[in-house]
Amino acid sequence: MPNRSTPGPPSLPALFLSFLTIGSTSFGGGLLGWIRRELVERRAWIDDTQFLVYYGLSQMVPGATNVNLSVIIGSQLRGVAGALMAVAGLLLIPLVILLSLGAVYFAASELPASHLINAALVGAGAAAIGFNIATGLRLGQRNLRRIGPLLVAGVIIVGIGILGFPLLEVVVVMVPISLAVTLVERAA
Repeated sequence: MPNRSTPGPPSLPALFLSFLTIGSTSFGGGLLGWIRRELVERRAWIDDTQFLVYYGLSQMVPGATNVNLSVIIGSQLRGVAGALMAVAGLLLIPLVILLSLGAVYFAASELPASHLINAALVGAGAAAIGFNIATGLRLGQRNLRRIGPLLVAGVIIVGIGILGFPLLEVVVVMVPISLAVTLVERAA
């Protein structure tokens, strides 16, 4: 559902250009943060609550989470055409860059300086992890203001991050608990 604070849904070209910008400026990962910044903070097409709902749904269906997220947001804003525009915009530049860099990487893998390429890729991965942590903290500050969601988030972090339980098992257990906590808090 589009954000009520905007006069109407974005045009298809605006949706394509926003996702093209997101896809072409997110180097080394951190795409989730860029999507949120562009669509929630900059464009105000959706709000944080909608973003979190769409993100949760995008993680529950098979496929790449960020591609799923672009399909969900695009379809909520402009239907099937919006989903197609969002995915096309998100993937166009990265696909061209990936194919080009992949060809160069495999051609240069025998060169003596190939370790520099590997070091650059490791650095980009570290930057992406930092950006994802920053996005998580920002979303947590704005949306985890009650004890129930804080406890649920804490259990998930401990279960997956510290105890090493498989993601699927944690999700199967915590989704019903999270829903129950939300229903109890809303009823209170």
